[in-house]
Amino acid sequence: MSAPVAPAAAPPARKPLMALDDALAQLLAQAQPLADTENVPTVNADGRVLAQSLVSALHVPPQDNSSMDGYAVRCADVAAASGVQPIALPVSQRIAAGQSGQALQSGTVARIFTGAPVPAGADAIVMQEDVAVSEAGGQTLATFTACPPSGAWIRRAGEDVSRGAEVLRPGTRLGPAELGLAASLGLAELRVCRRPRVALFSTGDELVMPGTVPPEAMAPGAIYNSNRFFLQAMLKRLGCEVSDLGIVPDNRPATLAALAEAAQHHDLILTSGGVSVGEEDHIKPAVQQLGSLDLWQIGMKPGKPFAHGRVNHAAGASHFMGLPGNPVSSFMTFVLLVRPFLLRLQGVAEVASPVQHLQAHFSLPKPDKRREFLRVRRNAQGGLDLFPNQSSGVLTSAVWGDGVVDNPGGHAVAHGDTVRYIPFADLLN
Repeated sequence: MSAPVAPAAAPPARKPLMALDDALAQLLAQAQPLADTENVPTVNADGRVLAQSLVSALHVPPQDNSSMDGYAVRCADVAAASGVQPIALPVSQRIAAGQSGQALQSGTVARIFTGAPVPAGADAIVMQEDVAVSEAGGQTLATFTACPPSGAWIRRAGEDVSRGAEVLRPGTRLGPAELGLAASLGLAELRVCRRPRVALFSTGDELVMPGTVPPEAMAPGAIYNSNRFFLQAMLKRLGCEVSDLGIVPDNRPATLAALAEAAQHHDLILTSGGVSVGEEDHIKPAVQQLGSLDLWQIGMKPGKPFAHGRVNHAAGASHFMGLPGNPVSSFMTFVLLVRPFLLRLQGVAEVASPVQHLQAHFSLPKPDKRREFLRVRRNAQGGLDLFPNQSSGVLTSAVWGDGVVDNPGGHAVAHGDTVRYIPFADLLN
């Protein structure tokens, strides 16, 4: 009689998927802003993050000035002007931008140009289009048919910025407007946070670099490495210094060597692919051998697998992030998790992308149970069209689309529903 067969052990219960917001909160909690700062010329500071407050040492504009080409007047001198009884007054001086005029004598006006300081005594500017000019007895006369309101077309000193005001706070990401504002304060240099140093490499023996093998000669199973290109471009847009370490072969010694080298000089090591648990996925054990690693299964689509950890080196440790290999998954995990992390490393406080509420001009009757980021495009009616193939391997969806719909898990969408839309222009900025 044969012995009874023991029942097979039940497989271990799967951990619940981590909410995207919880994953982001954990990442940001570990993103301590870089302490190093540097001075850069204001003209070269686009995209950099301000490291100290900018406090104005002057009023902007520095004095009352004219916002129009015209005539500076005393309102009392032209108070009697009307469409029936014009007032003619002599032009006593001419004031161009960059010049200082004399105090305006009663009963006279000053020819003045945009940006020129308003002479003492004048309390309004009359546009040149509203003034008739004539010559009489060798003197230029300006004729007015209406009295301007006091203060008309005068830009007051400090109207834009007052002396002593904080105009930009630390953590501000500098753009063209911010650089212009800094220049208006006379600042030729700005103190900014150091650029994050990021090491980037891909894993996978199936990857081929464009240009090395023509399409007709590609081996079965080989694919061109697209992730390397868009990840490097997005890192540079975020102001990072990128070291491209290429493609690392699918073996443990090569992976260990690449990680150990990258950790020496970089704040973040970023990889795509190889963060699963297959026999050829060597990232996980290699990072664990050199430091620590958390593998997260995030409740988002596309982009469920994500890894975060640290790789130790002699002076400390570098952050590690492993993105999924599918291109759209890699793209979305970057913009939703890596991008805010890198902004916080540079001291940016507000890292969330603004959400717009627009109409869906599509239906999604069978939503995924995960929070889904649907590639969409705005149409001529102001609504959103859905790309027909939402697969995580279809990178054309990110080229065709101009943003994503952030759709909660299990939430069906009917044509005409209001949905949460995030433009790529914000996610890629």
